[in-house]
Amino acid sequence: MNIGSRLELFVDSALIETLNGVHLRLNSPVPRETVLTFDQPWEGRHCGYVTIIKDGDLYRLYYRGLSVDGADGSNAECTCYAESNDGVHFTRPNLGLFEMHGTRDNNAILHDMPPFSHNFAPLLDTRPGIPAEERYKALAGVSNSGLAAFVSADGIHWRKMREEPVITKGAFDSQNVAFWSESEQCYVCFFRTWSETNYGGFRSISRTTSPDFLNWAEPAEMSFGDTPREHLYTNQTRPYFRAPHIYISTAARFMQGRRVVPAEQAATLGVKPEDLGDCSDTVLMTSRGGNRYDRTFMEGFVHPGIGLSNWTTRTNYAACGVVPTSDTEMSMYVQRGYGQQAQYLQRLALRIDGFVSVNAPYAGGEFKTKPLQFTGNKLVINYATSAAGSVWVEIQDDAGTPLPGYAREDADEIIGDEIAHTVTWKGSSDLAKLAGKAIRLRFVMKDADLYSIRFQD
Repeated sequence: MNIGSRLELFVDSALIETLNGVHLRLNSPVPRETVLTFDQPWEGRHCGYVTIIKDGDLYRLYYRGLSVDGADGSNAECTCYAESNDGVHFTRPNLGLFEMHGTRDNNAILHDMPPFSHNFAPLLDTRPGIPAEERYKALAGVSNSGLAAFVSADGIHWRKMREEPVITKGAFDSQNVAFWSESEQCYVCFFRTWSETNYGGFRSISRTTSPDFLNWAEPAEMSFGDTPREHLYTNQTRPYFRAPHIYISTAARFMQGRRVVPAEQAATLGVKPEDLGDCSDTVLMTSRGGNRYDRTFMEGFVHPGIGLSNWTTRTNYAACGVVPTSDTEMSMYVQRGYGQQAQYLQRLALRIDGFVSVNAPYAGGEFKTKPLQFTGNKLVINYATSAAGSVWVEIQDDAGTPLPGYAREDADEIIGDEIAHTVTWKGSSDLAKLAGKAIRLRFVMKDADLYSIRFQD
């Protein structure tokens, strides 16, 4: 496996050959502050399908406004926009593009185009050489309309690329997310389908690819390995910003008919009875391309939490996108209180690369990678230990024999908590003579977590 100088996360077992006394641990995002309350007249209790994009120093937030209950796909819907300089404090600019509820002082970027505001899903196009006027793209539509393609120069003023839909085979009744894949060298779109015809079986996910965002291949249903089938509502799949060959999906797991909130509590929460019948949470899936998700973890990634308001239908859906909010922290955003008057968007935080870690208990353990090739002259790791914990790194040949000068006995003990620590052996980090050769890494750990590795110059 030639990993070159790319960052590698341990969100799956792609690099791992053996685990001995250690395990892959799913790390829980930490709930932070409310970043937006959906309380404007054109927004409503059924705001949804949120997308977050970091464009340079600006964070752009898109979401559906729906001011009339039961009016999905109608002219009551609009696409709203908010922005932030830090990913924490968001404001709604008065764009003046559309009149709604008697005023143009609103933040709508799309209106009077049903059903496209139902699930408008934008992306920042990272394809090299893309024209400036097409820097932003989006897909939107439902099963009857198909998915239409939109473009924008500034992420605010949008136009259709053509009148005809670009993707027609799918249910589409959810966010249908796309991006330019650096590793696959094409556009990829993940969208809603069902595992059986006529809306039967499980809510599922399919994908299709395109060289130009207009002409898309025959869709292929995603597989989930040898795992139990579950209803997956929004897939929220995006390349990880530090390792774009790994796609991170913060998908909504929809537990149909699993009712938690008693009917008598509906009035207290300000919810209609039809919004009490299900519950949901967010799960973590990953993909390295092709039509396969890895579901290493069936456990919830974001739990609903304390309070009945978090247990109504379609609550706890994550926004599409995970973005950096400091040098050591990244953020994701989750809708809370769906179907309620007090619906809001909450930020949750993780350390950089911190979705999953290889975790060692106090008793210690170790793991070994599959044979790897790399470029560069040093190894950098993202790790954390307790005060009593430690990490040692041994380099072996492809047969598993320690290389002279890089054995466990030569390794310098690593203690602390760093996003980027350069590994040394007897004070030296130089790996230039090993670049391009087949090697294995052996990590010996005690009361520690390892999040990612990267070979660098």
